[in-house]
Amino acid sequence: MQSKRGERRHRHDGCSAEGSRGDRKEGGKRGRKPGRKASDKTDMKAKLERSRQSARECRARKKLRYQYLEELVADREKAVLALRRELEMYRQWGQELDAGRVPEGLQAMLEELGSLKREKAVN
Repeated sequence: MQSKRGERRHRHDGCSAEGSRGDRKEGGKRGRKPGRKASDKTDMKAKLERSRQSARECRARKKLRYQYLEELVADREKAVLALRRELEMYRQWGQELDAGRVPEGLQAMLEELGSLKREKAVN
């Protein structure tokens, strides 16, 4: 870098890092400080145990959530299969009606629908 006077300046020549990284303290190292007390160690152990317990609970909730979702998927798949069987039955009935035949079960279904309509009319 060159200043207004034409002198070359390097980073280690007194250029501060305040503009690029904000205000920094001298010797500001990250991490644990040396000479920690025994009470700090017990605090760290308690914090670590709380963290482990929280992780166990999180895994248990996740397992329950996945079990619930798997049951939901299985129920939906059963419903889809039942609807496909019903659709295939109605297709076969349509083919039989087109051929001039009365399919099995159609008469019973019509009678059941008729009795339901009569019950509604009475009530």
